[in-house]
Amino acid sequence: MANESLSLFPLHTVLLPGASLGLRVFEARYLDLVRDCGRSGRGFGVCMIIKGEEVGAPATAAAFGTEAVIEDFGQGDDGLLTLRVRGARRFHVERARVRDNGLQVADVRWCEAGAAEPVRPEHGLLSVLLESLIEKSGSEYAHADRALFDDAAWVGWRLAELLPLHDAQRQELLQLDDPHARLDRILALVS
Repeated sequence: MANESLSLFPLHTVLLPGASLGLRVFEARYLDLVRDCGRSGRGFGVCMIIKGEEVGAPATAAAFGTEAVIEDFGQGDDGLLTLRVRGARRFHVERARVRDNGLQVADVRWCEAGAAEPVRPEHGLLSVLLESLIEKSGSEYAHADRALFDDAAWVGWRLAELLPLHDAQRQELLQLDDPHARLDRILALVS
């Protein structure tokens, strides 16, 4: 797959495929990014910050991230732009550069999504755990199609999103390509 250019929005959090995230945007470089996304109809990349802060000087971000697609926008009580984004494709940063306005732009390689694979018997308990978490939290997944609970990738992403994990653990899960390896790791984390 050829590399593609993607603007980055480094954060002190991990955006997972399929997950929703609320953002407040106030820095000029990120307002420019949102404007560009609106014009082009494209998303931007969210990478977890390894070193540095979300505001000010460009931060050092993880090499793996998730494309953020803008689902909704508005204005907060404080007058700032608010966004609701959804995680889409995973990517690996091959090379990053900083524009004059401080915005980081990266050449990214998209990670293969892979075909849907059924949850293996040894991970069956994780599907039950996920159902329980969704039921208790009343999350947006309460009305999810029953078939999704047998999709190894979907179960893994939703558990990574809903379990009380540290961002470093979520980042580790994001970097795994194999959905069964991801479920193995989640099983180790919850036991």
